Amino acid sequence: MADQLLVYSYSRCSTCRKAINWLKQKNVEHLVIDIVDHPPSREQLANAAQQLGERKLLFNTSGLSYRAIGAAAVKAMKDDEALDALAADGKLIKRPFVVTPAGKVLVGFKPEVWADQLED
Repeated sequence: MADQLLVYSYSRCSTCRKAINWLKQKNVEHLVIDIVDHPPSREQLANAAQQLGERKLLFNTSGLSYRAIGAAAVKAMKDDEALDALAADGKLIKRPFVVTPAGKVLVGFKPEVWADQLED
């Protein structure tokens, strides 16, 4: 699995569907993983937080799970608590959540960023 692009996705997410279609159009090999059934590991999430420099970027702030917890409660979480919450509930994670074979993390779908990071 480490030699493939991993795309953690939610089938009912239109942004995820756009991203997967974009990958197919660009002939980028990838493995789609259901983010609800198999969320990224805590280690992957910790790595993503370190790469992104801000854990807030990992959260799907428009999702029901996030709203149920509340922005103030999420903000008050220590880093370990936030990573535990994200690892426990895939719907809390901004999606699609992508891990490249080199370990680079992409969160959300911005075609220009993906083109820069994924195309040869």
